[in-house]
Amino acid sequence: MAKKERSEVARSEDQQLDYMRHSCAHMLAQAVLEMFPDAKLGIGPTTDDGFYYDFDLPRTLIPEDLKLLQEKMERIAKEKQPFKRVESDVDKAIEFYKAADQPYKVDIAEGLKKEGENMVTFYENVLGDEVKFSDLCRGGHTEDTRGTGAFKLTKIAGAYWRGDENQPMLQRIYGLCFKDKKELKAHIQMLEEAKKRDHRKLGKELDLFTFSELVGPGLPLWTPRGTLLRNLLDDYVWQLRKERGYMKVAIPHITKKELYETSGHWQKFADDLFRIKTREDHEFAMKPMNCPHHTQIYDSRQRSYKDLPQRYAETTMVYRDEQTGELHGLSRVRSITQDDAHVFCRTSQMKEEFLKIWDIIEIFYKAVGFGDLKLRLSLHDPDAFDKYLGTPELWQEAENSLREIADEKGVDYFEAPGEAAFYGPKMDFMTKDSIGREWQVATIQLDINMPERFDLFCINEEGEQERIVMVHAAIMGSIERFMSIFIEHHAGAFPLWLAPTQVRILPVSDKFLDYASEVKKRLEESDVRVEIDDSNEGLGKKIRNAEMEKVPYMLVVGEKEVESKQVAVRNYQTKKQNVMDLDAFVEGLLKEIQGRELETQL
Repeated sequence: MAKKERSEVARSEDQQLDYMRHSCAHMLAQAVLEMFPDAKLGIGPTTDDGFYYDFDLPRTLIPEDLKLLQEKMERIAKEKQPFKRVESDVDKAIEFYKAADQPYKVDIAEGLKKEGENMVTFYENVLGDEVKFSDLCRGGHTEDTRGTGAFKLTKIAGAYWRGDENQPMLQRIYGLCFKDKKELKAHIQMLEEAKKRDHRKLGKELDLFTFSELVGPGLPLWTPRGTLLRNLLDDYVWQLRKERGYMKVAIPHITKKELYETSGHWQKFADDLFRIKTREDHEFAMKPMNCPHHTQIYDSRQRSYKDLPQRYAETTMVYRDEQTGELHGLSRVRSITQDDAHVFCRTSQMKEEFLKIWDIIEIFYKAVGFGDLKLRLSLHDPDAFDKYLGTPELWQEAENSLREIADEKGVDYFEAPGEAAFYGPKMDFMTKDSIGREWQVATIQLDINMPERFDLFCINEEGEQERIVMVHAAIMGSIERFMSIFIEHHAGAFPLWLAPTQVRILPVSDKFLDYASEVKKRLEESDVRVEIDDSNEGLGKKIRNAEMEKVPYMLVVGEKEVESKQVAVRNYQTKKQNVMDLDAFVEGLLKEIQGRELETQL
């Protein structure tokens, strides 16, 4: 099956599942109105694994309510109520919801009217001649309530109307929905495993990062162990970049408003910026991204075609004013560390630069333990072109260039209209973690708009100004977000080369501390990250503590080991223990570290 045909089949299956989930949201609202006839309805969109609906209710829900609502939904599903689409004048819809005392629906309908909508659509659940439920909705839906697959209500949360903390707090009911019971069961099992791997829980247990109420939400603080892990990852990315001709640059954390007005970020993301007013009443912003600054390094002097490509790399923080309710551990934060890079090159050099970055991505993700990468071409939405910079012709040219590179590379890929950055299309690399969740990780972006907006050029062979292109490259992207995925993927048991503590020496008693210190010195001479557990705990407790901290290798040293100048090596992954000569252990250990092995072998 051709790429296009495969993507069309996938879109069709995704759309059908989305219809199921959307229909479940309506069934949930119908069930809630049966239980609470005076309930005020908010919104009920789909999610990546199901749906939710927001309600203003006469009392606070309790977990037992979910069971009752689940039973009502199952009954509604069995009744096979058809979903009927009905068009209405927007003014009539407003009057209808005012009469029904549904203020949030009135708010939605009035908003549509302000946007210029004259007609709106309702979807009705019908049983016989009776309309059982009606909701203002664009659709689509399944044919009837029987076609809604397998679903399960999961949790209750609070949510401000319109995401605005000045608006009323509603009660949000979440549910899962999948094609059948088998897929639903598998997803529930995955969620249970995900709880055990939650990076927030493991980050605390492994002493990697913390948050402080005094510092503020969404602003993680990295401990020595967590900082070491971050630096090891970032240093490896830099090593791969350096080998391919990148140079480090450094920029400030704030900028004048005018820089982002020129780049287009101010117009697109003004509400997401942290703004600063100086004593002289000048307006600055905390940088939300680095690319506009990097254009000014390129533009600081005239560039010949012989100077290109210019490859700038920088790992630095950016800042975005995320809403408090959207913050989540390291996955969504306000201070974001980007392993950012930008290439300024001629159009003729763009393909080679893309392939160099692609090589870095493949090497890095293999070394950190992720499987095959899948490619998504993130393109613009032709029906909403006002969201983007540039012209349709420029976008078509840029997107065709990415297709050519993907085809030349010979990889399977799929296209995602609407997922492009506002300044250009992207190659997004997708991967699955160890429990089957899919994540977008690295990205390569082609930018034809920023060079235009900043008038970036080189002097070509004819002595004329030639417009250049800009390539954005993020390997981990947000290091915070990557770390959340990485921690959960490995459940905190990191590959040896990345483990904050690679070896812990466990003396059986204090009288063997001198030999433990000799072993530690020998390992430190080889740059191994090693600790001695010199606590007063028994050997069993020392082993349990090391295993709780997921230390790859434990070295038990007692009388036999002192006499023979050996070590008893305990492997965290296999739980096996065997006695080795110290030199043999060090040799094997270094081989694993230098080879960036994913599995411990000694």
